[in-house]
Amino acid sequence: MQFEPVVGLEIHVQLATASKIFCSCSTEFGKPPNANTCPVCLGLPGALPVLNSQVPEFAAQLGLALNCDIRMDSQFARKNYFYPDLPKAYQISQFDRPICENGWLEIETESRGKSRIGITRIHMEEDAGKLIHADGSDESLVDLNRAGVPLLEIVSEPDVRSAEEAKAYMEKIHAIATTIGVSDGDMEKGHLRCDANVSLRPLGQEEFGTRTETKNLNSFRFVQQAVSYEMERQREEILDGKKIVQETRLWDSDRKVTFSMRSKEEADEYRYFPDPDLPIVRLSSELIETFRNNLPELPDAKRLRFIEEHGLSTNDAEFLSASREISEYFEKVLALEASPKLACNWIIGDLTRVMNESGKTLKDINLSPEHLADLTKFIESGEISSKIAKTIFEEMLASAKAPEVIIEEKGLKQISDEGELGRIASELLAANPEQVEQYRAGKTKVIGFFVGQMMKQTRGRGNPAVINRLLKEKLDG
Repeated sequence: MQFEPVVGLEIHVQLATASKIFCSCSTEFGKPPNANTCPVCLGLPGALPVLNSQVPEFAAQLGLALNCDIRMDSQFARKNYFYPDLPKAYQISQFDRPICENGWLEIETESRGKSRIGITRIHMEEDAGKLIHADGSDESLVDLNRAGVPLLEIVSEPDVRSAEEAKAYMEKIHAIATTIGVSDGDMEKGHLRCDANVSLRPLGQEEFGTRTETKNLNSFRFVQQAVSYEMERQREEILDGKKIVQETRLWDSDRKVTFSMRSKEEADEYRYFPDPDLPIVRLSSELIETFRNNLPELPDAKRLRFIEEHGLSTNDAEFLSASREISEYFEKVLALEASPKLACNWIIGDLTRVMNESGKTLKDINLSPEHLADLTKFIESGEISSKIAKTIFEEMLASAKAPEVIIEEKGLKQISDEGELGRIASELLAANPEQVEQYRAGKTKVIGFFVGQMMKQTRGRGNPAVINRLLKEKLDG
């Protein structure tokens, strides 16, 4: 029996505001527990919320980037439930009048090609606090620094059909949100996370199966793994004659499994009603048009431009356009007349490797666009080899010195002088008559021995192309 997976994603994006959604407390990450709190986010009696005006503006900008209709008079609602990290016993969210609706996003995967994923709604809400479970204790501590941090929840239509598409969709949302600047998208800090609703239905059936929701997936890899696991788990349950239960599950990233957390609530269990402490959120059509006209170049358009203008491969252009920070860095390097392909290779290769190994962002790494552009020019001119460039690159990171300074200090300039290299080659051939005879007897691979010896004598600075040509001329002569 064949099944079709049906997946819908709810992505929570933390907004890049300096203060919380309904009070002036800081949103700064990493402060001591409960340092960023006040009577409003502590839920104390009599404290009243006041909307941070930047939140609906960010919501409208993201909605425009995701092809949504923007509601000019959205409304906040109270979502009622009890949990220790929610001191008011309700969350301020939106229900029947969200700020954005009816959007879509196009993704592309190897398995299905291009597909359009519908976006049901985007709504504004406050985050809850965080429970900290102390090791070796049956007690839990509550940190309310995160309570009241502004979120946008992006709810997709159930249009995703594979774990691969779920990952691609989440990556695209992340790329768009960070490109337009409404979020920094730092997933290690929980600034973008996802709940995945997964169900299966027999192939060809229109009616949806029973879905489960896997909560708080905070990496692209985890969303792909969790959706894939849940699809296979449900398939085995159905084939074993068991009934899928509608429930909330959690992902165990160590064991690579989902496990049951609680039964899934329905909307009416939250007893939504309009929040009496907050007025209608009204936006003007003039403001929306201003936002529309000032959206930056979005990742898809940037990817196509990189391919058409700079001759990059689809994969390279996809990688560079997915991050605003990296794409802007790449374009700064190009503005300094660096070769697009060389600059791309260094950014995607060595620079990204350093970022991954160190856990640092591009702005934390001490490598200016000017220095990288100069390095590519030295390679392109033949003054240094690619191998020497690796040494210079590491020294640039360590010392922040310009490549020309490092080349001069360490004597790393490539030797391309044919007179000098020709002399070394002649001496080398004269000293190794046996290898010369082997070459002339047809064992041409022995030229590698001579190349290695010349690189050794030039301390790795000999121009490989010139060395190979001179050796071949002398050996064939």
